[in-house]
Amino acid sequence: MMKNRGRLRVTAALFGAIVLGLAGCSSSGGAPEDDGAGEGGGAVADTPAFKVAMITHAPEGDTFFDIIRKGADAAAAKDNIEYTYAADNNAGNQATLVQNAVDQEVDAIAVSMPNADALSGALENARAAGIPVVGFNAGFDDWQELGFIGYFGQNEDIAGNAAGARLAQEGSKKVLCVLQEQGQVQLEARCNGVKNGLAGGAVENIYVTGTDMSSVQSTITAKLQQDPSIDTVLTLGAPFALGVVNSIEEAGSSAKLVTFDTNADLVGAIRDKQVEWAIDQQPYLQGYEAIDALWLYLNNGNTVGGGSATLTGPAFVDSTNIESVYEYAQAGTR
Repeated sequence: MMKNRGRLRVTAALFGAIVLGLAGCSSSGGAPEDDGAGEGGGAVADTPAFKVAMITHAPEGDTFFDIIRKGADAAAAKDNIEYTYAADNNAGNQATLVQNAVDQEVDAIAVSMPNADALSGALENARAAGIPVVGFNAGFDDWQELGFIGYFGQNEDIAGNAAGARLAQEGSKKVLCVLQEQGQVQLEARCNGVKNGLAGGAVENIYVTGTDMSSVQSTITAKLQQDPSIDTVLTLGAPFALGVVNSIEEAGSSAKLVTFDTNADLVGAIRDKQVEWAIDQQPYLQGYEAIDALWLYLNNGNTVGGGSATLTGPAFVDSTNIESVYEYAQAGTR
């Protein structure tokens, strides 16, 4: 077990005036917010104000990670955690952000890890410094090897298989799986899982430039016009599904549209029957549990999951349960 550095040197009075200076970058070179613990209410833990760095691979403006941050904000406010957020969807730059956190001597790190090879050096440095790390959202296959104390997220193989099996039951014969970025293992795992679950149907992967939505739409429109046998389009993120709604219309295609992940607009699109269903991995819960698990470890030596990942998905959002989810989605937490 990692050394509990925070308990030995942190007091609430000491860190009341400290701000962690992590700077995050987006793929376009802009600096994201790093405003630390945000909203919350009610009782606050009467425990030392540990400082925690949350570092993700989110591209600029990603609505999915906005939901993760809301969960982290709520947990930080409850737990008296001073946390900063930094993001970069370039793996090398993300590794630099992790190393910055180590150099700042934070008490703990929460990280999403789509590229373990790129981040492993900085994360090994965190382990050598006795800084506990939890993983979330991406890195399911690698978190144990790197010595994390826990992981919160979705097994993408299971989720992909579930999506493929459902599509098979619904009669899909040819699925176009839209990957918004090459080299992210969790995206590849989703499409591979769909292939396994579809059982006899065809799955074709298509790579698009996820940071350019007009390019995404035009690429999918052209593909659907070229291949009218595609009866289902599966996207791997809510914003891409919303863009593909227009692609299907422009192509004059009868393909149905399903997706991984949600946001407020996507849930509205399911309600309006523009999207059939979505797989929800509960990003709010991932952000909340990542911060809360670190607080439990720093304060009481607790770990969550018994050595296994704590699964937050998959669950389906569709016409049968859309009304129960809609209110939370409009509040930005689903």
